[in-house]
Amino acid sequence: MSKFYARRRLSILGALTALIASVAVLNGPTASAALPTPVSAATARTYLASLTVKTESRTGYDRDLFPTWITISGTCNTREYILKRDGTNVVTDSACASTSGSWYSPYDGATWTAASDLDIDHLVPLAEAWDSGASAWTTARRQSFANDVTRPQLIAVTDNVNQSKSDQDPAEWMPSVTSYRCTYVRAWVQVKYYYGLSVDSAEKSALTSYLANC
Repeated sequence: MSKFYARRRLSILGALTALIASVAVLNGPTASAALPTPVSAATARTYLASLTVKTESRTGYDRDLFPTWITISGTCNTREYILKRDGTNVVTDSACASTSGSWYSPYDGATWTAASDLDIDHLVPLAEAWDSGASAWTTARRQSFANDVTRPQLIAVTDNVNQSKSDQDPAEWMPSVTSYRCTYVRAWVQVKYYYGLSVDSAEKSALTSYLANC
């Protein structure tokens, strides 16, 4: 083999190696969302059994009744706080806006390197909370719910996946990554239990079924 062809072969192999590496960075789970660990499946089943079952009502709902985003720490509002928590190697500017980093969305298994590709999902949606008891809350309590960084209620996920989920409960929507569903329902039940929210019959049936497999 001539030196020219040897150099050319090495060059092609190098380019292929670089391409494979870049694909792995874009598609692999290089970061994992740091959702506060939900209660165990056994505890979730106990919590679920104690939740009130009733028909939901959307009457009077307005997203503005749940103020978001608020200052959590320093210059960081709730969105930036969660992006920083859930990402890997996140760099922020003086206003706490994420300028670089890597985020793995556990709902769909995608990895992103631009904060603009992520939404902060309310695991129990605001409208769902309204339907199941939050309509009777004070604005201050609704604000606390909408910005809760202590319970497993907020998580950074792919923006269009969050938009597809919208205000649906587990009887209507679940993460496409099946291995994450147990975490999701445990978190759902914990949040509903902590805030004293009700469940409808289809929702309880779905949660019971998923938890049975956890």
